[in-house]
Amino acid sequence: MTDVGVRGARDVGVRGARDAERGVRTVVRRGAERVAAATPADRDRAVDALRAAAVLGVVLGHWLVTALVADSGTLRTASPLQHMPWLTPVSWLFQTLAVFFLVGGHVATRSLASARARGVPYHRWLTARLTRLFRPVAAVLVLWTVAALALLLSGAEFGTVRTLVKLALSPLWFLVVFAALTAATPLLTRLNPLWPLAVVLHVDLLRFGLGGPSWLGWVNVAAGWLVPFTLGAAWTRGELERRRAGWVLLVGGAVATAGLVAWAGYPASMVGVPGEGMSNLDPPTLAVVTFGLAQCGLALLLRERLRQAMRRPVAWAAVALVNLSAMTVFLWHQTALMATTATGLLAGRLPGLHTSPDSLGWVGARLLWLPVFALALAACWAAFRSFEQGAGGRGRRSRVMRAHRPSDRGTAVKARHV
Repeated sequence: MTDVGVRGARDVGVRGARDAERGVRTVVRRGAERVAAATPADRDRAVDALRAAAVLGVVLGHWLVTALVADSGTLRTASPLQHMPWLTPVSWLFQTLAVFFLVGGHVATRSLASARARGVPYHRWLTARLTRLFRPVAAVLVLWTVAALALLLSGAEFGTVRTLVKLALSPLWFLVVFAALTAATPLLTRLNPLWPLAVVLHVDLLRFGLGGPSWLGWVNVAAGWLVPFTLGAAWTRGELERRRAGWVLLVGGAVATAGLVAWAGYPASMVGVPGEGMSNLDPPTLAVVTFGLAQCGLALLLRERLRQAMRRPVAWAAVALVNLSAMTVFLWHQTALMATTATGLLAGRLPGLHTSPDSLGWVGARLLWLPVFALALAACWAAFRSFEQGAGGRGRRSRVMRAHRPSDRGTAVKARHV
């Protein structure tokens, strides 16, 4: 073939690739525009953006700081934070539970007010919310019960099975706490966040300052997450609309956390680190609560920018997609990590997947594994998302995008967050 022919073939190939790329972009853009058109105009998309960011933050955080090390035929958990303390800021970026509870408190109190206005009794409101929350849990429990029994019957070491099951079911503690706070929403709509904050402060004083029993710390499982939840209720009441409130929470929470870490002996990591005598998260400490206040302040300050960003159809479609399957993503992300790890064992001990997280090389290798974890999670999503939507869920419109119909009184029903 002549040079002219080679160049011509190459040009045709380039044009074909460009045409294909333009075609994909057109399909994505049109799909995003349909999602945007189906979204109620008065929906606060910043709320959904914050929820999506909180869920994805937890997922990425676990994938980055949770390692399953293959050692003498068993799998044990380890953390790069144990060997490389300079990675501690990773826990500041991806430990986003406070933002999730902030959004949860705002959504629950707003939803309850809407239900009361429509004459929906409390028990029906609560049943609907808890059903949406716990419906996806059944699939996780069934699969891991079967998987654990199969592993044990096949001769797998009990310690390995226990490690895997513990990681897979670890997200459930969060759902239990979140469900309890949701059930207590009628009692929390007017509660000042300073009250649960004071409880956390006194519990830590008793535990660490006066040598009180360690079991007192479990009081903070409720009180600690009650702080951002009641901040969400204050948001609903309109008490956090001024930017000053966000700045007070951000600066005050950051200064308090820095002081607790520097002078009160609290760990700098906002997640548990194997081998450390104290964890900020299990159970929650005053440091993780004040850190959460800073996170909530930042979230409030970003609301307007997020609203502007969510006007872009593609950005909003991505956020809407995460919100449609938020619990599925949250519940199955650890399973995706473990499925990848177990499959990879067939090829031997792979860097960043089965090796000890004690070097910069491990960090680089783990970053390369993130897309693989994402693909495994996508497979879990495809298989189990119907559990979150419920029977017939594929044929129904989500509340994220559903057009709201006029009520019998002729007034439009306000957009609700779910």
